[in-house]
Amino acid sequence: MSSHGGSAKVIVTALLANLGIAVAKFVGAFISGSASLLAEAIHSLVDSTNQILLLIGSKKSLKAPDEKHPLGYGREAFFWSFIVAILLFSMGGLFAIYEGVHKLDEQGEISSPLIGLGIFIVSIFLEGYSFWACYKEVKNQNQFGSLWQWFKNTKSSELLVIFTEDAAALTGLVVAAICLGLAWATGQSYWDSVGSILVGTILVIVAILLSIEVKSFIIGESPTNDIRDFIFAEVPKRFPGGKVLKLIAVQTGSDEVMLSYKLHPGDTVKDVDKAITLVNELEKITKSQFKAIRWQFVELDKED
Repeated sequence: MSSHGGSAKVIVTALLANLGIAVAKFVGAFISGSASLLAEAIHSLVDSTNQILLLIGSKKSLKAPDEKHPLGYGREAFFWSFIVAILLFSMGGLFAIYEGVHKLDEQGEISSPLIGLGIFIVSIFLEGYSFWACYKEVKNQNQFGSLWQWFKNTKSSELLVIFTEDAAALTGLVVAAICLGLAWATGQSYWDSVGSILVGTILVIVAILLSIEVKSFIIGESPTNDIRDFIFAEVPKRFPGGKVLKLIAVQTGSDEVMLSYKLHPGDTVKDVDKAITLVNELEKITKSQFKAIRWQFVELDKED
């Protein structure tokens, strides 16, 4: 399965799970009046919207290059992922904090806390399933070692957003459930408000981390060093006395790389036809080694 296809499947799974969770949470929040449950309901609704935006971005990123966008539309996925981070920060995180602070001074007990806790438990199982499906895809694509290294180095913005969202959602559900349980046990709605504030804080932190990573994609981030190392190793083999003068590799989409490099042809400088043949061979073997390379531009020169 391609990384794009795997990411799309994970997005759809998360969307279906979150739509069901959102409906249940809104019903529970209406019945119980729980601030943390309402915050979680808004969070699930925002997540569902986010996943629709990610699907839009994923589809648009596959559009063929045209005269106005000669390098294609791969960065559409990055743009929509950034919009998702903004929505997660504002509509998810800030609203949850506001709702918690707004009800912090309210006194009294939570109505029907068992209904709220039941919804939280069901939501944890559903969100856990979505997270597990996402984690399996991350594990399948992860070539960097730890999850933190994957987070810092992956170029799949859609999968990055879904994985981080699901992790934040699962953490938020556990925190909100604990706080609602405390509110029930103590008879003080204060703890429920604290739960809403904590959920909002988690979402804000996650949104900031996501926006930093995705912003780097939009600006133009280089792919992993594997491509660079391969080119620098192959050029001397194919061009006796030759070397790479300059190399630029840019991620133009989750599964697309633009590669441009200038090289000194070494001893083949006097034989133009041979140099061209060697360049073509180099391009072909590089492309076969790294399927993500969509554009490759090579220039022969004597100096940088």
